[in-house]
Amino acid sequence: MKTVYIVLGSVIVLFIVAQFFIHRSSTKIEYYPYTVTSVFDGIEIRDYQARLFTTVAIENQGYKKNASNGFSKLGGYIFGANARKQKIAMTSPVSMTLGAQPTMGFMVPKAIRKDDLPKPNLADITFKQEPKKTMAVITFSGWANDATIKEHKDGLIAILKANGIKHSDQFYCFGYNPPYDLFFRRNEIAVVL
Repeated sequence: MKTVYIVLGSVIVLFIVAQFFIHRSSTKIEYYPYTVTSVFDGIEIRDYQARLFTTVAIENQGYKKNASNGFSKLGGYIFGANARKQKIAMTSPVSMTLGAQPTMGFMVPKAIRKDDLPKPNLADITFKQEPKKTMAVITFSGWANDATIKEHKDGLIAILKANGIKHSDQFYCFGYNPPYDLFFRRNEIAVVL
């Protein structure tokens, strides 16, 4: 019985150490650059820089299915499913628009110009230049799903209304972690002001 406890304890320690290293490696990638201009009531107002995104439209089937379908297409593209079989570095966060016709986007690394990107194998993958924008953002941990997204979107809207801040109807869900990162998960709901 003592051997079982030692093995189980060792597996748990290895799992925790692996999660730490997974989290550390996911923080070393390029992020969508922004500057925080104000913080209040649990939200941040951020100025985002203009950046190029690889995007794909998704049939709206709920967050989990949308995320899976969008990630498989865009992930395939950056992992080599393109005309040159070129791999492109992953960036963070994965961006998904919220609404009737969602899209998923991966930010293109700053070092790569639009003209230098390989042609996608899938015709529904496009490139979109996002302009500079100011967004209100609320952050939450754990796993994003339809219920948590609605809860935090409603919370963000309520905070903005209470502070007399007008917003567009352009909402995003940002996810920062790979699916195997279990402990340090970061998600955000953002809206363009």
